Amino acid sequence: MTKLRFITSGESHGKALSGIMEGIPAGLGLSVDDIDPDLKRRQKGYGRGGRMKIESDEVEILSGVRWGKTLGSPIGLLIRNRDWENWKDGMSPDSKDEGSIEPVTRPRPGHADLSGVIKYGHKDIRNVLERSSARETAMRVALGGIAKKFLKEFGINIGSYVISIGKSKASVRPAKLKEKDLLAIFEKAETSEVRCPDKKAEKQMIDSIDKAKSEGNSLGGVFEIFATGLPAGLGSHVQWDTRLEGRLTQAVMGIQAIKGVELGSGFELGRKSGSEVMDEIFHAKRKGFFRKTNHAGGIEGGMTNGMPVILRAVMKPIPTQKRPLRSVDMITKEPLDAAYERSDTCAVPAAGVVGEAMTALVLADAFLEKFGGDGMDEVRRNYDSYRKYVKGF
Repeated sequence: MTKLRFITSGESHGKALSGIMEGIPAGLGLSVDDIDPDLKRRQKGYGRGGRMKIESDEVEILSGVRWGKTLGSPIGLLIRNRDWENWKDGMSPDSKDEGSIEPVTRPRPGHADLSGVIKYGHKDIRNVLERSSARETAMRVALGGIAKKFLKEFGINIGSYVISIGKSKASVRPAKLKEKDLLAIFEKAETSEVRCPDKKAEKQMIDSIDKAKSEGNSLGGVFEIFATGLPAGLGSHVQWDTRLEGRLTQAVMGIQAIKGVELGSGFELGRKSGSEVMDEIFHAKRKGFFRKTNHAGGIEGGMTNGMPVILRAVMKPIPTQKRPLRSVDMITKEPLDAAYERSDTCAVPAAGVVGEAMTALVLADAFLEKFGGDGMDEVRRNYDSYRKYVKGF
């Protein structure tokens, strides 16, 4: 069974972010042009802070690719941090630079600061906040770009769009949408500063972000991720940890500041009767089995059912506030304002791009479990054979 796995390393103001992915078959066409566009999308979005004016993320492929094709060996990626030039001493790995900047001792509510220093025994919160920062997600987006390229070879597309920021909400009903509708909504959202397909809601969202920024505050919101073109049968009902909805929600919940994930109609299912929300099954000679609704979000019993996979995630407001919240100095125990680190007012549009990456990584892993092979030609043979089987089922 082929297993896709990856790991990232790097600090927010360190020299670079790095990542290694293992499990991509040999023969996949891959270049930086397949990855960099999503890195740019992650940096955009109304409400982003000053860091995005410094960085211009571009990936370097260090290993696992030769002459534009994957080798089947681990793929190594690197994203350099431009801001490193301003932090060479403060984030230096050399002991001679210890103490070159003041320690951070005022933990920020809503961050990993206090729990992290207690867990690891640090006296400087910077030892925690540098790695817990959402800057790390740039590498996850890069790795997700590889997974997206792999899935696209088999007609699987992944996208996202914002459906709410603060109290401003777009009008979208995914349970009624077909694949072509989702792709059209995604294209429309890509033209929006907040990645929202609803123009009226977009203006309200921008106004809300402006108001929050003027008040030294921050905003969260909700974004939706979809995947189209998936065959039925990815994932499994056999064990709890093979169920695809569990794997997807854990991946999306693993994004910084995400506090809730739901599939399909999600929590709304608990407010309706079964006859209202079960996706009835139909059959036609040309298209085989199909559904007219998608309240399940494309997954039943831990497995894809052939409908688009739809997830919805909520991002909490950015914890760092220009108008600091109350805290306590961890050394003196004196009450003080929490420390302030340069931050965004709203990063929901960017979080959706990260959500796409994590969704792609899980789905590529599930796809390779089902149709795995050492090379792309072998994977295609396995997949084509399965499609033929499903068509005649």
